[in-house]
Amino acid sequence: MTTAPAPQIVDSHCHLDFPDFAGELPQVIECARAAGVTRMVTICTRLALEPQVRAIAEAYEGVFYAAGVHPMRAGEDPMATVEQLVGFAAHPKFVGIGETGLDYHYTAETKDQQQESLRIHIEAARQTKLPLIIHARSADEDMARILAEEHRAGAYACVMHCFSSSAELGRAALDLGFYLSMSGITAFPKSAELREIFAAAPLDRVLLETDSPYLAPPPHRGKRNEPAYTAHTAAKGAEVFGLSLEEFAAATSANFDRLFWKAAETGA
Repeated sequence: MTTAPAPQIVDSHCHLDFPDFAGELPQVIECARAAGVTRMVTICTRLALEPQVRAIAEAYEGVFYAAGVHPMRAGEDPMATVEQLVGFAAHPKFVGIGETGLDYHYTAETKDQQQESLRIHIEAARQTKLPLIIHARSADEDMARILAEEHRAGAYACVMHCFSSSAELGRAALDLGFYLSMSGITAFPKSAELREIFAAAPLDRVLLETDSPYLAPPPHRGKRNEPAYTAHTAAKGAEVFGLSLEEFAAATSANFDRLFWKAAETGA
């Protein structure tokens, strides 16, 4: 009797360059593949580290990368330029702009720099036609306003990564044609309200991610997260949408291919 292969799942946002994975990347990626997570996007959060993140994508089949300045770094790292971000897009495995966004929870004192940085990243997303990857925390009003203002100035594609904000911000993003990404937070026992937000979202606008090494879903909560655990979030997402795991994995993978079109075209 043969065992059916695991459904193919995409981890649309992880941080494989972080020290948590040092010396273990081959095993981590092999575990992901064994769990059905065949593609991953590793995210560079500081442009000075772009070469090492790029090298990870180059070294592994099915691993792609994106780069930007994380909003919590906007007050201390050099401001990115549109030209710099657009230049990265020449690489065949560079598939997204960011993460960027607004985070007033820890770094509200740099909100002006964060907003300037966000607008620079949006322009790079417009020019490259690559999806913008947004981090939003404790800044819902400004985030909704800037995303809408910029969209009126010129359309761009976007995913609200690790979405755990208000229903209002979720609806504002969906109304602009953007995507919401489901992380391990969705599987936390106390995340019923967040599950309701996703349940009300169109299925064709939902992605999966880990944000590893952070936010491991049950049964690994409190431990290092890794791309393989996207499978646990996928199982919870399937439950939220009333689908089989196979159906939900197929739907979210198709969504990834639509938004991260360059990864779908490159394939390797």
